[in-house]
Amino acid sequence: MVSRKHKRAAMYKKLQLLRSITNSHASKTSIVLDASKYIEDLKRKIDEMNRDIVVETVQASLPLQLKVEAQEKGFVIEVFTERSCCGLLVFILEAFEELGLDVRQARVSCSDRFHLEAIGARDNQGGHEDQIDAQVVKEAVLQAIQCWSETSEQK
Repeated sequence: MVSRKHKRAAMYKKLQLLRSITNSHASKTSIVLDASKYIEDLKRKIDEMNRDIVVETVQASLPLQLKVEAQEKGFVIEVFTERSCCGLLVFILEAFEELGLDVRQARVSCSDRFHLEAIGARDNQGGHEDQIDAQVVKEAVLQAIQCWSETSEQK
């Protein structure tokens, strides 16, 4: 009987701790749901911070401008750097391919500077039913630039 009371008291303390961490004012059963929502929010914030770190790392190693705009049937992607980047185009095009984006039109200059203007659209014939937004495309291009940067540093 005593151990049952101890267990109940310990459980109550843990629920109170969980309630205070999550700022929940709910009943016992809802505290767990609030805690789950709180954890999901923390995961989302971590993902955002990781994306920001990738952007800052890429921009620190290679000053660049990157714009991705959603259009009715695809995206306009523009990448500009102040220096020539041998091989960068391949990495970006591979990122497009992984997203299921077909390049419909592109202009590229790689002589003194790297400049890419591309229009990409999803090929719905290839089984890509899910939608992607401009942020996903931007992150994929940034990741491709990061991979290119790491590869070119090793040479």
